[in-house]
Amino acid sequence: MFLPSLSPFPRRGPRALVLLAAGLAGLFWCGCTRRESAVQSGNRDQVLHRGIGAEVGDLDPQLATNIAELDIVSALFEGLVTEDPGDLHPVPGVAERWEVSADLLNYTFYLRPNARWTDGRTLTARDFVDAWRRILTPGLAAPNASLLYVLQGAEAFHKGAITDFAQVGATAPDARTLRLTLDHPTPYFLSLLTHGAWLPVPLAAIAANGPAAARSNTWTRPGQLIGNGPFQLKTWQPNRVIIVEKSPTYWDAARVRLNAIHFYPIDSVDTEERAFRTGQLHLTYVLPFGKVDSYRRNTPQFLRTDAYLNSYFFRLNTRQAPLNNELVRRALGLAVDRTAIVEKVLRGGQKSATSLTPPGLPGYAPPTGSLTNLAAARSALAEAGFPGGKGLPPLELLYNTSENHRILAEAVQEMWRRELGLEVRLLNQEFKVVLSERRLGHFQILLSDWVGDYLDASTFLDLWQGENGNNHTGWSDRAYDSLLFAAARNPNPAARAAQLQQAEAKLIAAAPVIPLYYNTHVFLIQPSVKGWNPTLLDHHPYKHVWLEP
Repeated sequence: MFLPSLSPFPRRGPRALVLLAAGLAGLFWCGCTRRESAVQSGNRDQVLHRGIGAEVGDLDPQLATNIAELDIVSALFEGLVTEDPGDLHPVPGVAERWEVSADLLNYTFYLRPNARWTDGRTLTARDFVDAWRRILTPGLAAPNASLLYVLQGAEAFHKGAITDFAQVGATAPDARTLRLTLDHPTPYFLSLLTHGAWLPVPLAAIAANGPAAARSNTWTRPGQLIGNGPFQLKTWQPNRVIIVEKSPTYWDAARVRLNAIHFYPIDSVDTEERAFRTGQLHLTYVLPFGKVDSYRRNTPQFLRTDAYLNSYFFRLNTRQAPLNNELVRRALGLAVDRTAIVEKVLRGGQKSATSLTPPGLPGYAPPTGSLTNLAAARSALAEAGFPGGKGLPPLELLYNTSENHRILAEAVQEMWRRELGLEVRLLNQEFKVVLSERRLGHFQILLSDWVGDYLDASTFLDLWQGENGNNHTGWSDRAYDSLLFAAARNPNPAARAAQLQQAEAKLIAAAPVIPLYYNTHVFLIQPSVKGWNPTLLDHHPYKHVWLEP
């Protein structure tokens, strides 16, 4: 999944004031009396206030793609399994128990009798089957539909090769029993089920607001959204606040200690940091690069730097000249000084990336690519027909509005100018616009990132299959796809890892993406927030979070 992937930019004075005055219950002065801050009242009333970066585009679990969207979705919906708050291992969710066949191909889930939608209706096994039929319907164009390809027949149905959904390995023999048949053994299958793509959605409520497979359907708006999670949607004021409140119909409501969560889309990291400093936020989405050392030195009790399964990279649009030339792409990658980026710009414990897959995944060591090699970069550019950059038209680098992203883009822009003689024009757009441009292929170079959906290398490598809905580079390679196909069906862990390594080496050599750095999550958190454990996927099940004054 990808961050408001790209996180939060420009200081917008008027808008920042509106956010502080209207969107955030802030700090006010009346004569000499200081009123209670949002954090103080939130601690008392169990109301969590947190920043989420840019404005979200959708709360439909089957269309959500970035971290902020999926984060809010996780409060509103729950799948068959959920995550332990300490290490994220799968624990019972809507399913109270399950059985797995010896060959790891057949799973039987038994649903809780008290699982309910927020309108009070009983949640049934059929609701899951109907939801999965919707996400696999080609007309919905769900970007994460491929996550369901592990189901027998799912890929064929999604691609139109079969039209009878009864041939897909998901059946509901009765209201509380769900049987799944996999195409091949998938060791991480239970963890995969926590992703938004696998969550149930209320088909009747969706159909009441328009065609179920139409992206224009408005079923996720307040008063219309029906979920089954620990919280329910109360308010969605675009560019101001999204409020969710504790759901009385949730099967485990007695465990939920928060009464509400206020999510604030603040696209300026400086504005977000000020909101935290003045008691308006319990948590920030990120922290401005330039403030890390100051907090580390002066107020370390607020600073968190967590390990994170997150890679930053550039997507290159290989459908457009000159980026359809592999030599040009390779030259761009070799001319990026990643060491300077992590040590002089980021300063938050990030590491230079020589591959797309971060190190530390169980059973997988990514291949070692090249870091900076200026001589090789200039040679590749000359071989492509552009010695010293002569004859190469200006390139455009797109990023979503964020001071942090602007600083990063400017650093790379200068490297390419100084070392390769290239003119690179920077273009920033609001996050929703960037998502649209990415989907339509209207970019040349796009600053991107990806956070693992589960703890396996395939969560990073499957993105670049030719037909993957999150590829967006135009690059495809049959040998690459074949290696991933074989690896997914290889029962030998060592042999499977070798096939994945071969695939990733092909990806790095072809350079449709340029790895930049392995990220850490650097953010601010009030000491009153409890249960916010450091996890590699940065997931924090909200029913295990609470506040203490």
